[in-house]
Amino acid sequence: MTRMKLTIIGGGNMGGAIARGLVQGTIFQASDITVVDVSDAPLKALRDFNPAIRVASSDYNSVATADIVIFAVKPWLVQRVVETIRPHLNYANQIIVSIAAGVTIDNLNAWLLQENKELSLPCLFRLIPNTAIAVRQSITLISTRNATSKQRDCLVNIFDELGSTVIVDESKLVAGTALTSCGIAYLFRYVRAAMLAGVEMGLYPKEAQNMVVKTMLGAASLLDDTQQNPEIEIDKVTTPGGITIQGLNTLEANGFSDAIIKAMKASR
Repeated sequence: MTRMKLTIIGGGNMGGAIARGLVQGTIFQASDITVVDVSDAPLKALRDFNPAIRVASSDYNSVATADIVIFAVKPWLVQRVVETIRPHLNYANQIIVSIAAGVTIDNLNAWLLQENKELSLPCLFRLIPNTAIAVRQSITLISTRNATSKQRDCLVNIFDELGSTVIVDESKLVAGTALTSCGIAYLFRYVRAAMLAGVEMGLYPKEAQNMVVKTMLGAASLLDDTQQNPEIEIDKVTTPGGITIQGLNTLEANGFSDAIIKAMKASR
């Protein structure tokens, strides 16, 4: 891809992680990335990480020359930000991206075209990353409207440098968010619970955490590599009359699968 300029509106957890991850990749140079925020603290953190990243405090002038603009603010702030930067945008030449959960493409389109319905339709993307983007291991869900195949490939290439991407219809984003963006928290809760069990059985907390985390990584890699149904891998370690089946039956007797399903559905 040709050299591009990126402006990220919002330098908090997600916006800052995107900037940090991309400067370690191959597509953007640090000087091609501008992060805008109303608070000085996240901007200082980015400067400390890499002084070449451009930062701006409530100054949106970089939007006019950006090839890609990412809204990385809280969902309830997106409309206000859109209204602020709308005069600087060039819909014919820019890709506009939102990572705000619950803000639909219809919402973005309406806000962007509010003052002039005759403008060319903007190229819009909705992205749902998760917090593993901080270590460039996010699964990022992508939906789009009015994008060419070249623009879709561009966004996929960019966010593949921060983990992996899946293009989905926007109607599936709610379910996908429950599994990925919310789901990572449920996995952390499992790690915590397993750690507590390990401590009760005589392990130190850090010992238990390391064992559980490495086991999760191995299980994930195994499924990712084989693409097997997880039940097939469960069967491989479930000896008749053995200790694993006793544990599995105890999980189910205490509502493990039911709790996970209810939690995912509640996240909608």
